[in-house]
Amino acid sequence: MKEIKKEYVSILAQIHRDGSIQPLGILLEDGRKYDIDEVKDKCRAASLKAGGCGIRYTIRIGARDTYLFDEDGRWFVEMRAG
Repeated sequence: MKEIKKEYVSILAQIHRDGSIQPLGILLEDGRKYDIDEVKDKCRAASLKAGGCGIRYTIRIGARDTYLFDEDGRWFVEMRAG
């Protein structure tokens, strides 16, 4: 089983008048971009696979659900290492 690492990413987001954030897309360091089709859930949680804690967004990209974390203003995803 491959190790999971924390990869910091840039995000495209809409910030509403009430201060809430709606993530719309993810940009990886290597230039790949993914549009977020749906935000399914938002809660405070830890990344059990990569470490770290913050606001965890359960998102859908295409047919796949994954997590996007806001860790005090820095955003990351859980990626397979190597």
